[in-house]
Amino acid sequence: MTSSFPFPAHPVRLSDAERDRALEVLREGVAAGRLSHDTFVHRMELALAARTADEIALLTADLRAEKGWTRALFGTVEAVSGFTARLGRAWRAERLPKLLLPSPGSSYPLRIGRDPASGLRLSDESVSRVHAELRHQGGMWVLRDLGSTNGTTVNGRRVVGAAVVRDGDQVSFGRMEFRLASA
Repeated sequence: MTSSFPFPAHPVRLSDAERDRALEVLREGVAAGRLSHDTFVHRMELALAARTADEIALLTADLRAEKGWTRALFGTVEAVSGFTARLGRAWRAERLPKLLLPSPGSSYPLRIGRDPASGLRLSDESVSRVHAELRHQGGMWVLRDLGSTNGTTVNGRRVVGAAVVRDGDQVSFGRMEFRLASA
């Protein structure tokens, strides 16, 4: 005897191989910088809970690998873009005002900021009153951000805490940029 009850027909469960392929696409997306870690974790959880191939397809649709000439084109654009960015930094570096490193024998750090008592006073509203300090420590120069509002960078990277610097590095305090130079 057969029944005519209208049972919803569920699609066949996804295979582990299909889930593994989706997870691999997601891993490649993170490795290529196309997904943040949080997005990766969220999509991975959704992939493991997915019931249909369509759900998996939605999770990876924006991450499909480019084919042949498309990959070559994007790779070329990335290379040219990286080169022009480095060229721009190098061009700007020679035009930046020099910030002379103090003599290494000084036991006091060079305070940098808008405060009149600073060793290097910068009169720009993007510079905090007590912005940063430069200290010779263990044979190296160490630049420490002192909780400034607009940040301190070394060669375009934000300083969190402290960073070792040397002659020729580009540093910025807020919008004020300099190139470090030895006396």
